[in-house]
Amino acid sequence: MARYTEAVCRQCRREGQKLFLKGDKCYTEKCAMVTRGKVPGAHGDGRSKTSEYGLQLREKQKAKRYYGVLEKQFRSYYDMAERKPGQAGQNLLSILETRLDNVIYRLGFAMSRAEARQLVTHGHFTVNGKKVNVPSYLVKPGMTITLKETSRDLEKIKSSLEANAFRQPPKWLEYDANSLVAKVVANPERDDIDLPIEEHLVVELYSK
Repeated sequence: MARYTEAVCRQCRREGQKLFLKGDKCYTEKCAMVTRGKVPGAHGDGRSKTSEYGLQLREKQKAKRYYGVLEKQFRSYYDMAERKPGQAGQNLLSILETRLDNVIYRLGFAMSRAEARQLVTHGHFTVNGKKVNVPSYLVKPGMTITLKETSRDLEKIKSSLEANAFRQPPKWLEYDANSLVAKVVANPERDDIDLPIEEHLVVELYSK
């Protein structure tokens, strides 16, 4: 499985905003956006005005980095979004939201999507009663996601749930905190996605 192996804090600095890729560190003063907020590279402070293409590219890169998706897979999601009825940009974000690793993050089992991806890969969750260890697995309405009984005493999961107790899952997910079971009740709408992404710029980029 291909994955990004460089320092993820550089990605936040390149986009000029927190992408919350390092979990709880992003909420402390040790965050790279606090200690080294400028764009990485020798000429980070001296970049010229961004072109229209540059704005579109940066928006695509930001969306990819939020969800931890590489270019080939991101493009396949876009092609999938174009084939669906409705607006391609909103369809794209809806597809990305329904990745299993993102769902686990949204439910509060992990402090970052990268951490959620690891939990899924290690087989800590079931979907409709069957173990799924593929982070890119796309959930659909009616599916049930459950934390396995043998994983409920893991300290990392318990600490994440405690830290995220204040966070409400999006309305397209029903979650029972007592049984640690969630159900997908609808496909996510644009209003359900709280990320500062201008998806129309991504559509414009791929439409060239």
